[in-house]
Amino acid sequence: MRSSSNPAFRNLPTGGGYGGYAGFGQPEQAGYQQAPPPLTSERPMTIDDVVTKTGITLALVATTAVITYLMKAWGLLFPAAIIGLVLALVIMFKKMPSPPLVLAYAAVEGVFLGAFSGIIGNMVDRMTGNPGQGVVMIGQAIIGTLGVFFGMLVVYKTGAIRVTPKFTKWIVGAIIGVGILMLFNLVMSFFTDGGLGLRSGGPLAIIFSLVCIGLAAFSFLIDFDAADQAIRAGVPAKFAWQIAFGLTVTLVWLYTEILRLLSYFNSD
Repeated sequence: MRSSSNPAFRNLPTGGGYGGYAGFGQPEQAGYQQAPPPLTSERPMTIDDVVTKTGITLALVATTAVITYLMKAWGLLFPAAIIGLVLALVIMFKKMPSPPLVLAYAAVEGVFLGAFSGIIGNMVDRMTGNPGQGVVMIGQAIIGTLGVFFGMLVVYKTGAIRVTPKFTKWIVGAIIGVGILMLFNLVMSFFTDGGLGLRSGGPLAIIFSLVCIGLAAFSFLIDFDAADQAIRAGVPAKFAWQIAFGLTVTLVWLYTEILRLLSYFNSD
């Protein structure tokens, strides 16, 4: 199993194999030799482990998001963003997966999404003068996020786009570049109204959100590939929590970008 350039999966074990497969799950070249034994004596990860752990994580995100939204606890936005960032960094640099940390991250991200959705939805209601438009927009963002997720899953399963080391490096590099732009835009907003205009709602902001949505969508391919490799390499089942974390990070980012983009169109 080759290591992934995705920071969320940096601590997945490498090497080894399971069930006679190695690397991307292709039979070994030299006469279909028997692959090395599993990395440890622990039960190897299966697709059911990934689905179950991801489902639990996303259910927690959705629960805390709905509670935060219904309570109109918009003031929790920035505390949740900061705590979520800290937890994400701890999870990424921790050598072994920690279910409590992943679940804590999911809960905090749900609070962030609930507050973020409420703020954006109320803003759209005020600008359009149409109470309820924000709720409709949030529903559209949720449907759009799920649509992109399942669409990219189909793309990955059909092999329409192959996830190669070069592809992964390009996507991760682009994400880092976008992150730097976001940070610079935030700093500039303290000195200039709207900063660089990346979140102002104008044409540049629309283009920027589209780029972010595209990168998040392609990130799913890296996430799926990391999960596929981990299963085929026979890594311990507990690492399914790391996969769930990576998918949650991508889904949260995708949702926020889709909601931003819809808010631009609904504010005209």
